[in-house]
Amino acid sequence: MRRIKKVAVLGSGIMGSGIACHLANIGLEVLLLDILPFDLKEDQKEHKAARNKLANEALKKALKAKLAPLYSKDFSSRITTGNFEDDLHKIKDCDWVIEVIVERLDIKQQLFEKVDGLRKSGTLVTSNTSGIPIHMMAAGRSEDFKKHFCGTHFFNPPRYMRLLEIIPTQDTSPEVTKFLMDYGANYLGKQTVLAKDTPAFIANRVGLYSMACILELTQELGLTIEEVDKLTGAAIARPKTGTFRLMDMVGLDTADKVLKGIKANCPEDEDAQKFDIPDYFTKLVENNFLGDKTGQGFYKKTADRDEKGRRVILSYDLNSKEYRDRVSPKLPALGLAKQIENRSNRIKALYDSEDKGGELIRRSLNGLFAYISKRIPEIADQCYSIDDGMRAGFAWEIGPFEYWDIIGLEKGIKSAEADGYSVAPWAKEMLEAGNTSFYKLENGKRLFYNVNSKSYEQIPGTEDYVILDTYRDRKAVLKNNEIIVHDIGDGVLCLEFTSKMNAIGEGILRGLNEAIELAEGGPWKALVIGNDAQHFTVGANLMMMAMMAYEQEFEELNMAINLFQQTMMRCRYSSIPVVAATQGYVFGGGCELAMHCDGVVAAAESYIGLVEVGSGLIPGGGGTKEFAVRASDSFFKGDVMIPTLIERFRTIATAAVSKSAYEAYDLGYLNDKDKVVVNLDSNIAEAKKYALQLAERYTQPIYREDILVLGRGGLGALYAAANELKLGGFASEHDIKIAHKVANVLCGGDLTSQQKVSEQYLLDIEREAFLSLCGEQKTLERIQHILSTGKPLRN
Repeated sequence: MRRIKKVAVLGSGIMGSGIACHLANIGLEVLLLDILPFDLKEDQKEHKAARNKLANEALKKALKAKLAPLYSKDFSSRITTGNFEDDLHKIKDCDWVIEVIVERLDIKQQLFEKVDGLRKSGTLVTSNTSGIPIHMMAAGRSEDFKKHFCGTHFFNPPRYMRLLEIIPTQDTSPEVTKFLMDYGANYLGKQTVLAKDTPAFIANRVGLYSMACILELTQELGLTIEEVDKLTGAAIARPKTGTFRLMDMVGLDTADKVLKGIKANCPEDEDAQKFDIPDYFTKLVENNFLGDKTGQGFYKKTADRDEKGRRVILSYDLNSKEYRDRVSPKLPALGLAKQIENRSNRIKALYDSEDKGGELIRRSLNGLFAYISKRIPEIADQCYSIDDGMRAGFAWEIGPFEYWDIIGLEKGIKSAEADGYSVAPWAKEMLEAGNTSFYKLENGKRLFYNVNSKSYEQIPGTEDYVILDTYRDRKAVLKNNEIIVHDIGDGVLCLEFTSKMNAIGEGILRGLNEAIELAEGGPWKALVIGNDAQHFTVGANLMMMAMMAYEQEFEELNMAINLFQQTMMRCRYSSIPVVAATQGYVFGGGCELAMHCDGVVAAAESYIGLVEVGSGLIPGGGGTKEFAVRASDSFFKGDVMIPTLIERFRTIATAAVSKSAYEAYDLGYLNDKDKVVVNLDSNIAEAKKYALQLAERYTQPIYREDILVLGRGGLGALYAAANELKLGGFASEHDIKIAHKVANVLCGGDLTSQQKVSEQYLLDIEREAFLSLCGEQKTLERIQHILSTGKPLRN
């Protein structure tokens, strides 16, 4: 059985250092090498640090990046730097060598010749090239090298972008291909996609075609870049950047190079040969206005500020080819889109809209439908490979063939042909045979249409996942307007949030209580709380609390907060294990819920935090109480205790959010009963396994009355810590008022000495503090600001 323990990354640029960091994230020993510095002076030639300058500085730069490449800074100790001249021989101890050097075939071939002579037999060797044919790089290499060589195309940034294209050559061993597909998914947490050795592989080939199509239609239809970015962003379930803002982020020169490369290297791709890069795009590239890297592209950041203090950003006018003030889009299609919450219904409505916004969506999707139909089997054998590539590589929520399913296979074919596009014969034959969609649900499985067998089959690699969308055709065990409870097999229930942004309201709280009661009284062994949304939950429903606070309905508010607290305690003290499966935002009430479960299976990309201070409140659903409990549990004989308490206090008072699930351990949100999984798709399945494991010997916990709190002795220390935050300019007067409330709960109130108290005692003073802050004008201002802008206000 092949095992990976040590990996060499050859090339330490943005991609090389990023890949090295992500390999370190999963516990691998990494050797990061690069060339000797060109400016190496004579007196530096014997100094290792000077010789390793390129790799050292690249790693240092990566660790300072705004998007942290590591789950935890401590993981950097797993990376050793070096240079090709002194350290390339060390690859003999590596199980995998990844090349990430300059995109020149001759230089890559020279490096691979050296690698071939130094590697041990059976070592995997792969290239991260995005454009050079894979088979050409292996020319002249040994048989063993070719057998263990292929492309592994990561997307930038490697930690966050989930796509990993695996590109074998005709010489690559099938065992190697299968291993990398599995390893990429199960160890690196990637959406691995099997691609063919064709120009731009899958995602860039399709993604750049889609962009090129929109560039042409924008000019033809007389649309502004603001209108197009709104139309091609969240409205159709793609990143809110839209098309032109994304181009700025990618770099116009990069997009230009790939588009021209596809056209030059794909002579049989009739659609690519029709690419006509608009003059407005060409002018920007010629003027070196390449987007974010040069400070201006389709958008231009200025040094000016508007009346709200925001940086003024100008837009490029495609007609005058000058920058102008941004104009808010007012297309009828966009107005229609705002009124439709359901994603599929919104896309259908936009597609059918008769204004020029609707025409852009319709014609760009029609072009996309025709294009992807003709790329099978050229770039991929099956439709799901293209869909997986676009979702994971371009962050589309819906893949191209899934868009086609939404519009309808027959309607898409007719509309595309009416617009002058040609659809591949296999798609028409599929329709003529009575098959009306590329995907369908059957017996809890998601099936795809296999172009070769002309039948529906389960998507490979999904057999071990719990994907809640595959349960939509089954009757729910329990359901209300904010939750669905699914039977996910083996005696386990899964409670899925369905409210807007998964905000926790009365429906979710009621659903949790009913689901636990149902599980305790029936044939069920455990409950998993999880969903397949981008974010686990943004926290409690602020709007609901705001309405009660504005109306000063404090009795109703007290009942609502008490319901939240008691629901959390119900999760903690049920007679069956309750496990949370998290991903994305796990904010506020979501963090409180997770902390009260028997365990958490957190996707590595879980951003966990008690953020209530930003709303002018304290964690009132048991979160502050839970930090007091966890502090008490960490005290030991002879412990000073105050430093631990201050650490917990600062986490809440600063609304600290973890940048990964691993960092959540450092902040105290996760502990030794919790687990982290790197593959996002597996977290519910792993939570199910964990819940069943707990159920084997589960004993219902006993309510606790042994929480040690420090009273006035702790309060004095925490008040001093709060004052430090104020003196350092990190807290306003209202922040300090909130911080004092937090301190009061953590210390058990104004007690004259240390003593042991019950959880309920702490919940009562937590709720009292929460309610008192709901009556503060500055808190109401913060809540209003978050509801209207989505951003916190520090007043």
